[in-house]
Formats: sequence, C-alpha cells, structure tokens
Amino acid sequence: MENRLDKIDLGILKLLEKDARISHKEIAHLLNLSITPIHARIRKLQEGGYIQRYTAIINHKMVGRGLIAYTQVHLKEHSQESLKAFMEATIKLPEVMECYHMTGAFDFLLRIAIKDMDEYNKVLIEKLSKLPDVGNMQSFFVMSAAKHETGYMFDQI
Repeated sequence: MENRLDKIDLGILKLLEKDARISHKEIAHLLNLSITPIHARIRKLQEGGYIQRYTAIINHKMVGRGLIAYTQVHLKEHSQESLKAFMEATIKLPEVMECYHMTGAFDFLLRIAIKDMDEYNKVLIEKLSKLPDVGNMQSFFVMSAAKHETGYMFDQI
C-alpha cells in the first residue's frame, strides 16, 4: 500500500481507533460503501502496517497498577551494543509499558506502571539499576491525567 491514504482509508482508521470492535458492516454503513471494499481496505491497511494490532484499553488503577512513573535513564556507555542491550533488557520488564530512545540530556524515557511507591522502589533497585550501562535515572510520578488519548488526529477528515 502506498504511503498516501485517501479519505476512505482515513475514515476507516478513525473509526477503528475510536472502537476497534466496530464491525465491517457498521464501517461500510458509516462511510456509505458496501462491506466487500471495506474488508479489502482493512486487510490492505493491516498488510501495509498502518494497523499494527487491535487492543483493549484497560483502566490501570482497576488492575492494581495505580502508580505511573516516567523515568529518564542516562547510560554510561553510548555504543550501538550498549544501546541495543539496554533496549532488549528493558522491553522484557513487565512493569515497563513504553520505552523510547530519546535525544537530549537522557538517553531513554520509560513509562512504568506499578502498584505503589514500594513496588516502584523494588523495580528501581532490583531491576532498573541492574540493566546494562545504567548511569543515572530521574523519575516523575503522575498525580492525575487531564488527557490520555490513544488515537491520532487525522487532518484530512
């Protein structure tokens, strides 16, 4: 699939972002098309990498992960091997929900979901500090969330 998406493709993506369980029939109705082209377009969007997966958004507080920490990590060593080793080790930690290699004063930004401060301290001491080439870390804790979106804005719609 080419990189340019038309209005129908963008409409499909917008509807799926809002509700991944929406049926092809409902999408077809909302976009004034038949089901067959909708099914074909969704398959092409998946094959083209536009749709990576379908997931449910879980309330982290209701599943015992009420504390969210954003932790910046600076590595001692910046070789390709060190960066790769850190990323590979980090993504194996179940508490780490997101890991970004960043520009700026720190090398990585981690979003960590844990039960409470005691659990964060345990993760910090027993897991994060033992990762390859960790220099220093700085953490920020979410007090409240004014906005949390998972969908992208499509200007063309």
